[in-house]
Amino acid sequence: MNIMMIGDICGRPGRQAAAHCIPILKQKYNLDLIIANGENSAGGVGITAKVLDELSQMDINIITTGNHVWDKKEIFDFIDHADNLIRPANYPPGTPGKSYAITSIHNLNVGVINLCGRTFMPPVDCPFRTIDQLLSEMENLCEIIIIDFHAEATSEKLALGWYLDGRVSCIAGTHTHVQTADERILPQGTGFISDLGMVGPWNSILGVDTEPVIKKFLTGLPTRFNVATDHDTIFCGIVLEIDDVSHQTTKITRIQEYYRI
Repeated sequence: MNIMMIGDICGRPGRQAAAHCIPILKQKYNLDLIIANGENSAGGVGITAKVLDELSQMDINIITTGNHVWDKKEIFDFIDHADNLIRPANYPPGTPGKSYAITSIHNLNVGVINLCGRTFMPPVDCPFRTIDQLLSEMENLCEIIIIDFHAEATSEKLALGWYLDGRVSCIAGTHTHVQTADERILPQGTGFISDLGMVGPWNSILGVDTEPVIKKFLTGLPTRFNVATDHDTIFCGIVLEIDDVSHQTTKITRIQEYYRI
């Protein structure tokens, strides 16, 4: 089974780059499932119903989120009804939305789980204890489990990777918008990368205009950030090859494509 995980899609430039690159990569890698982080897909923060539909039309099967999931208030109108949109599972009980999604491919059930980190991040429940509970619930529901761990600290991401080695097929980090070059298969067959990276404007600071960010560092004053409008974009992610019998990752390929919109 071939699965692509796509990093944080940032604003309209990110959506345009995704729309261009996904069909090419889908054919090149014979993809069976596409997962993308969409928490920055609408104007750089949050997601709207219109943008969710746009991403779905790109053949993205499951859309994960993170700490910006609630930034567009209209999300409360549709998150409970969007089968392909999930929010971090370690938000407190009673939080709207789904914490995981399950889809069937080649007679195998693939579960996709979203988690948020706690180091340098807004307070949420413990991702380690949350995933233990989820895995006990899902062990008879799906054979393959993929995790998007939306977190800041590489140490926290690595710790969860080692904690889950052999228990899930892959854990991939998101959130920093900077792709890491540490993709690997852990000893018990779990694919891992600290951060998938970003899909969005290349000549930017994490997808937004450079000048306001520099001004904020120089002055410390509140500054409004806008998605950069540069035509050069970057598309980052990974492609996983997962064995249909062992459910282990057998190959992980880091993707970094450049596209001028």
